[in-house]
Amino acid sequence: MKKCPTPHLILSSFLFISTFLFCLTNAAGGKWQLLLKSVGISAMHMQLLHNDRVVMFDRTDFGKSNLSLPNGVCRNNPNDTPLVDCTAHSAEYNVASNKIRPLFVYSDVWCSSGSVNPSGSLVQTGGFNDGERKVRVFDPCPTCDWKEIEFGLVNRRWYATNHILPDGRQIIIGGRQQFNYEFYPKSGGSMKARSLHFLLETSDGTAIENNLYPFVFLNVDGNLFIFANNRAILLDYLAGKIVKTYPTIPGGEPRSYPSTGSAVLLPLKSSNSQVVAAEVLVCGGAPKGSYVNAERGTFVEALKTCARIKITDPNPHWVMENMPLARVMGDMTLLANGDVLIINGAGLGTAAWELGRKPVLNPVVYKPDNAVGSRFKIQNPSTIPRMYHSSAVLLRDGRVLVGGSNPHNRYEFSNVLFPTELSLEAFSPNYLDSQFASIRPSIFSPQSQVEVGYGQKLAIRFSTTERIARNSVSVTMVSPSFTTHSFSMNHRLVVLASENVRRVGNLKFEVQVTTPASGNLAPSGYYLVYVVHQQIPSEGIWVKIQ
Repeated sequence: MKKCPTPHLILSSFLFISTFLFCLTNAAGGKWQLLLKSVGISAMHMQLLHNDRVVMFDRTDFGKSNLSLPNGVCRNNPNDTPLVDCTAHSAEYNVASNKIRPLFVYSDVWCSSGSVNPSGSLVQTGGFNDGERKVRVFDPCPTCDWKEIEFGLVNRRWYATNHILPDGRQIIIGGRQQFNYEFYPKSGGSMKARSLHFLLETSDGTAIENNLYPFVFLNVDGNLFIFANNRAILLDYLAGKIVKTYPTIPGGEPRSYPSTGSAVLLPLKSSNSQVVAAEVLVCGGAPKGSYVNAERGTFVEALKTCARIKITDPNPHWVMENMPLARVMGDMTLLANGDVLIINGAGLGTAAWELGRKPVLNPVVYKPDNAVGSRFKIQNPSTIPRMYHSSAVLLRDGRVLVGGSNPHNRYEFSNVLFPTELSLEAFSPNYLDSQFASIRPSIFSPQSQVEVGYGQKLAIRFSTTERIARNSVSVTMVSPSFTTHSFSMNHRLVVLASENVRRVGNLKFEVQVTTPASGNLAPSGYYLVYVVHQQIPSEGIWVKIQ
């Protein structure tokens, strides 16, 4: 973000105010909309599915939520804290109708993980207490509900991370006191968990940890980049072998829960001939000692730094950048045009109950292709603090759905610094502003839900209301995230290799793209595809690659 010039003391107050307002106007962007004042639960976990509905859930062990189960249904679970509970702890949000449908989840999903399988079903794993070894499946249909699989996991998984793999399975990595990984579904050699000593090495002890919810990304070579605490490895998960050890982030400050930063895999630029480079961006977190200090009532300023690394380089190194705002517990979400949104969180303290202060209400957009020093853009603020247990996901229309925030061990609405938040908001990035309507593309072919194969040519037709700059058209392909605890699992964006744009009618155009060559670049499943013109994206269409 460009710095505003500091007025000289002799300048008049009028000039000072004018300069300040000019810089504020040019720095800010984006719009907020309150969608629902209450959805009845706090959206600790969220996932967009290919029917344009968002599944969300919190936990079951604290008592009643504010959303009743339908038709007098109650949950009677002798293994959970509330024996009989007639309220929902999961819900489905219909984006089109702006309505909520309560869902029935039996076991405790608190601080769990998940990913969407190739057929489009949400496979969610682990949780707390009776839920720690459960697998739950939610199929996207108007009347579907959760199905639970007893002992679907080998080990307890609480604060673990999942990632979908090229073969359609998902890997579940780590969790509290779990220095190992396993796969789901189970088959053959995947019946047992495999040791991962790196997770033990990165633990700051059982009292602090600083390595939970590790940041995991599928690299373009098929191996997994795994970041925990302040460093990372590249893992051949099939052989159980570390193939590369990355340097520690300069300064060595922790970035993993509870010193919670966030991370994204930056857009992958597909090519028909060149090897695709992959870069990871890690932002925010809390300095060493912050968790212990916060427990004692001293709230240390969060980290202001981001670290970026090209994980495909033979000799990779971290490049440090400074955010305009210090942030812990922020969410990083890839936007439709390839920018990164940094949203939610606090300026002081750490994650965990009651340990965050100074909510950061302003999102920040990071533009990865800009020069260092001009990548961060402060956005307009929300009025709602989103602290611990908040979440954010990209929607098909390009907005970002924002929910959650419950830094308490139950729902608390009064006499606390940051009440439990049941509301749902949408943040509209600046690219949705009406001033860009004339250059915004609109896809009319193919229709949403089209199926494609790998390495296949695909003609995408779109229209605009004004003439286009043909050399400023690109096509992005985005995997929706499972978001919880400041990490967007399985989230990736591929900029598809494209050929020249051609005119096919009056203000109608066609761009031919090539789909990713393999599941290493884009695992099989449902993606959102956008046409982007001069950084302004169309509304997305759903594309299934297999």
